[in-house]
Amino acid sequence: MDDLHVAAGPGAPHGLRIPASELQERFSHASGPGGQGVNTTDSRVQLSLDLATTSALTPTQRARALARLAPRLSGTTLMVAVATQRSQRQNRAEARDRLADLLRDALIPATPRRATRPTLGSRRRRLDEKRRRGEVKRNRSRPPGD
Repeated sequence: MDDLHVAAGPGAPHGLRIPASELQERFSHASGPGGQGVNTTDSRVQLSLDLATTSALTPTQRARALARLAPRLSGTTLMVAVATQRSQRQNRAEARDRLADLLRDALIPATPRRATRPTLGSRRRRLDEKRRRGEVKRNRSRPPGD
């Protein structure tokens, strides 16, 4: 197995190279089509990477990846499972692509929100709606007694 290369992006300007020794691959039977070989080939691929111990990430990148990928993590391990293809080789390639895409997207720094002010028209519409709503509520009350 070769090292995993993550293309350069906003969070990793020079890209990343994850050593093959840090990636763990497991194979199992995949459900779905496969003909006569479906029960004899382990074509499903599970590729995992421990983000807390990998040497490929800087401390800033590690913190960002752990925060962004938290819902997908099992502890600190990021796992990708692929069983879309019939061949193990194609599933291995797709799993590596998916893992690289997840890491590249997770490393993009968050852009801060630019504060904006409500437009004059939106403020007027808001106040008009408040007035109309107040009138509706006032009209619900009982008429004054004689």
